[in-house]
Amino acid sequence: MIRVSSSLYRGAILTAILALAFVAGCAKKPAAAPPPPPPPPPSAAKPTVALQASPTSINRGDSSTLSWTSTDATTLTISPEVGAVTAQGSTKVTPSDSTTYTITASGPGGSADSSVRVTVAAPPPPPPPQQEAPDTSALFLQEVKDAYFDFNKADIRADAREALAKTADFLRKYPEIKATIEGHCDERGSTEYNLVLGDRRAAAVKSYLVQLGISADRLNTVSYGKEKPFCTESNEACWQTNRRGHFVKAN
Repeated sequence: MIRVSSSLYRGAILTAILALAFVAGCAKKPAAAPPPPPPPPPSAAKPTVALQASPTSINRGDSSTLSWTSTDATTLTISPEVGAVTAQGSTKVTPSDSTTYTITASGPGGSADSSVRVTVAAPPPPPPPQQEAPDTSALFLQEVKDAYFDFNKADIRADAREALAKTADFLRKYPEIKATIEGHCDERGSTEYNLVLGDRRAAAVKSYLVQLGISADRLNTVSYGKEKPFCTESNEACWQTNRRGHFVKAN
């Protein structure tokens, strides 16, 4: 009886072990964990760009040099007028007026720009029209007045003083002008006498002008006596014309 019970006991234990083994073999294996996803690709770098001009101020008609550098850009353009350019370089521009130049750099990471201004100096105003230099020779003939003398005299009379005052005004206005004073006489008297008288008349005219402030080194004198008459008739009106201190422009 005891032997039977032991056999049954051992059989039950064996059956239980086999059942546990069967259950363990039939249980589902846990699923393997999925691999981690790959990291996202790095974002594209944003372009950078710098633009310079040399010089930044020019005169109209002159040129300025634009130069630039960039990174991470696939296309670059400069406006106005220049257009597409390489990643770095330089170019000359000749604006007619003050202009702001802008370079735009574009790439996968976006865009960037940089600007520089080239100032064009306004041209100077045109010079005022030059006045023609006065014809001093013609003015000399108009403004310089001779001094007339009485017969056989070398004194500066009243009408001669008035005439010489106008002559002095002209010579003061044009200090670069020099003059020769000629002493003349009428036809009466000897040649030698009239040469001396003509010299006295020229010297009297010079002395009076010096008193009026005209520098003596601007005035020369010479006597022609009766050798170069202005009038050749033999009457008092003609003789008065010949009795004079006459001015000739010396330069």
